[in-house]
Amino acid sequence: MREIERKFLITSEAFKKEAYKRTRIAQGFLNTHPERTVRIRLKGDNGYITIKGKSNKSGLSRFEWEKQISLNEAKELLLLCERGIIEKTRYEVLVGDHIFEIDEFMGENKGLIMAEVELNSEGEVFTKPEWLGQEVTGDIRYYNSQLSLNPFKNWK
Repeated sequence: MREIERKFLITSEAFKKEAYKRTRIAQGFLNTHPERTVRIRLKGDNGYITIKGKSNKSGLSRFEWEKQISLNEAKELLLLCERGIIEKTRYEVLVGDHIFEIDEFMGENKGLIMAEVELNSEGEVFTKPEWLGQEVTGDIRYYNSQLSLNPFKNWK
């Protein structure tokens, strides 16, 4: 139940041609406390509740627990969430042995495109595609919980 991932900004939309899957996501947060977040997510036709702990010093690793719930439960729980529902399209791209999840944000976070790659260890080596840009792992501004509170449109 430990999640190890690295996050990057995207330099072009070339990843869209390489994507094998595309899914609409809406998510909100019941709790955005820095020590723990509780997220409700609609992903396609499925609902999920996720609890994440505080990241370690490097920002690469943290506790994560997720459980699938019914779509109706997720929709009802989204109504209880804090302000700032995140809307995005997730593209999945296989690069080498790793799947990159690229989120193209909409709404108040339009213009932000970010990739995540999950790893088995913090030092794991992976192939970096040409469209992968600056690493933002550990920068809390890019956490979805923080984007719900301080959207990308406000950064400029």
